[in-house]
Amino acid sequence: MSALPNIYKDEIDFATLALQDADFAKILKSNGQLDFSNPESVHQLTKSLLKRDFGLAISLPPDRLCPPVPNRLNYILWIQSLLDNTSDSYRDTYDAEREVLGLDIGTGASCIYPLLGCAQRSKWRFAATDIDEKSIQFAKKNVQENGLQNRIKLLQTKPDEPLLPLDNMGIESIDFSMCNPPFYTSTSEMLSSAALKQRPPFTACTGSANEMVTPGGEVSFIMRMIYESLILRGRVQWYTSMLGKFSSIEPLVKKLREKGVDNYAITEFVQGSKTRRWGLAWSFEDLRPRMHIARSVGSLQKALLPFPGEYSITSIENQAELGERINQTLSQLPLKWMWKAKVFTGIGFSNKAIWSRAARRHVSKVPRDLEGADDDEEDMAYGFKVQVEANPGGIAGSQVIVRWLKGHDSVIFESFCGMLKRKVEGAME
Repeated sequence: MSALPNIYKDEIDFATLALQDADFAKILKSNGQLDFSNPESVHQLTKSLLKRDFGLAISLPPDRLCPPVPNRLNYILWIQSLLDNTSDSYRDTYDAEREVLGLDIGTGASCIYPLLGCAQRSKWRFAATDIDEKSIQFAKKNVQENGLQNRIKLLQTKPDEPLLPLDNMGIESIDFSMCNPPFYTSTSEMLSSAALKQRPPFTACTGSANEMVTPGGEVSFIMRMIYESLILRGRVQWYTSMLGKFSSIEPLVKKLREKGVDNYAITEFVQGSKTRRWGLAWSFEDLRPRMHIARSVGSLQKALLPFPGEYSITSIENQAELGERINQTLSQLPLKWMWKAKVFTGIGFSNKAIWSRAARRHVSKVPRDLEGADDDEEDMAYGFKVQVEANPGGIAGSQVIVRWLKGHDSVIFESFCGMLKRKVEGAME
């Protein structure tokens, strides 16, 4: 089991929701439409979805941001996938026993991210911050209302304090941070943006100034996070933020690269036909997510995307033949290597490109079995997974999918894929 599917992939059926929730039925128009210009209607939509789909009850003040549930769920699901793909088990699946601690920066009155995260995964806990006293008070009320005081801890911070106050909260390390920063650089920019929209946005509630506007906009805000991350480094496995503007991606990615961060991920959150947001994550660790998680923004120029960490090789051999060939090839190298023939999958680790001719002259020819050698895996410079799959569409033969699991040096990954490609294609000549 990996991250749960997005239950809001399709447009929300208001008529069905009205049948399931009497409070929502009261505010739905007779024609089955919702008045998005009415904050009370949007408030009730959020409350009804949280109640029906997650068993959560919340209170929302009229003068603070009302979070759209589908959009917020998108972000949580992406973080789940990031963590599932970069765990020490290398299984690429949800580990129900893994204890996870996240930090929600600017949690707001709803405290929706910690509530959603805890509702979905029983081993998740959160620290959450906000600079606004009223938002913190409502967040505390919502945490208590849902009996999550033992799993969600709140802290009111000051504007000049760190965005990632791990030391202030007495926390040594966390698995991820998340943030939905203010989009706008000024009130005038916010008003002009709203005027350009054909109808009020899904979040039609009145947000406070600190929720909507920040000097320099979201780019400046996330730059602060980047500079703080350069100090904290591995104390946070994944630093993440939602972006409200597509134009924000380029300067932030360039800053990460300038600072030597090679392990990052970019995604696009699409909700219905109107709302688009983006997600950016970066890590100083060397566990690398799958491509569909790290490179899922089709409209972004390829030069800004993370290095493609998956490679495929096509063969005329069937799965069993090709799997055996791969296993024999890698078993002869001084790798930590384990092959599971029943599922045509293997995982391996190496400290350098020991498959090169130069390296083979300087290393022992005795292979080391992956089993029983887990204690020094994390010290290895390169980790990979190899899967042999039948060709899609009923085409004869099979294909090798190589995935980069661990490491910072893309040259090693490319070298390994090149070696494997030569072995596979050499067998067909």
